[in-house]
Amino acid sequence: MKIASPLITHTLFTLGPVPITTPVVTTWAIMAVLTLGAWAATRRLALRPSRLQAGLEVIVDMISGQIRETMDAPPAPYLPLIGTLFIFVLVANWSSLIPGVEPPTAALETDAALALIVFGATIFFGVRAVGPGHYLLTFAQPSLFMVPLNVVELFTRSFSLTVRLFGNVMSGVFMIGIVLSLAGLLVPIPLMALELLTGAVQAYIFGALAMVFIGSAIGEASQREAKT
Repeated sequence: MKIASPLITHTLFTLGPVPITTPVVTTWAIMAVLTLGAWAATRRLALRPSRLQAGLEVIVDMISGQIRETMDAPPAPYLPLIGTLFIFVLVANWSSLIPGVEPPTAALETDAALALIVFGATIFFGVRAVGPGHYLLTFAQPSLFMVPLNVVELFTRSFSLTVRLFGNVMSGVFMIGIVLSLAGLLVPIPLMALELLTGAVQAYIFGALAMVFIGSAIGEASQREAKT
């Protein structure tokens, strides 16, 4: 039996010269669902919250508290980015439980795009903290000889995010697919529950690492500014 490579994605249609693959369409669908869900859940906010509003406020408070503890900074500037990354990765991972749907996070391109968002956000927040000049000086800490290593570290962080998320999600998809082919429909139910847990853990890890990287950038930049 020929096994398709996980690095190959199927093109559904093209927009001019641009091929639109299955993970792209699934990502668009998830974005649409999350956008409509956010609009429906927040269009009637009240001082006396409903159960749905109370549940959403608990989630926001939990993410805000995690940002405050991990980054040692006020959570407001970072909450939209970190919260969106966590929720998107979570829903994308859990989409594998829908029959016939392959999670977009099982595609290397999606994970690379998410890692690039974190990469750009790390630089953006670092520069915004103290300005371009002082931010660039952080790469020369503790000495000028560390500049190449610090620059390489900035890129390897993004690579590690991509590989970690891709490997863990793809392994879960393969595991459930193999068990389904061997044992039928009933046995994989515990594995599907495990997939829910694994998807949530991977979303948390991705968000936590994004907080660590951004927090490191603004922390190092702030320390540099204080010394100068």
